[in-house]
Amino acid sequence: MRIALSGSHAVGKSTLVHGLGDVLSGYQVVEEPYYALLDEGHSFSAEPTAEDFEIQLERSITSLAGASAERILFDRCPADYLAYLAALPERDPSTLAGWVASAEDVLRRLDLIVYVPVERPDRIEVPEIEGRRLRRRVDGTLREMLVDDAWGVGVPVLEVRGTPEERVRSVLRHLHSAR
Repeated sequence: MRIALSGSHAVGKSTLVHGLGDVLSGYQVVEEPYYALLDEGHSFSAEPTAEDFEIQLERSITSLAGASAERILFDRCPADYLAYLAALPERDPSTLAGWVASAEDVLRRLDLIVYVPVERPDRIEVPEIEGRRLRRRVDGTLREMLVDDAWGVGVPVLEVRGTPEERVRSVLRHLHSAR
């Protein structure tokens, strides 16, 4: 299966993708575009900008479109970056619409999106006020986009909660029942 983990920052996506990578034999793990771009020497601004998210979105689209493996785990997918762009106060609706059109086809290449929400009570403390606000806005947009399918993504979504171990077990149960 082609599986992407999706969620706002600091919700445990990377922990989950690595936990799944440890127990799902034969699955390739694709790190999130932010880290891949950093490794290539790209520098991001201290405060996230639309350009930063667009660069990551473009990389996510390219990565998903170019992936040939049938057993693959993506740490983030284009939906994440669309949600960040939609959550930014300075967003340009026409630019966002163009990105949505670019991302739709590649999102449909996924067999499953595992949505990791911000939980209440919050499991992870995000210290700065704006980081918390952005995190909540992105989480709300992802819920609307993926769980409610308000954007017409049309990919099966599994929402996971709990400890890292509980989240891994939830995904494994889902995969087992989908067979």
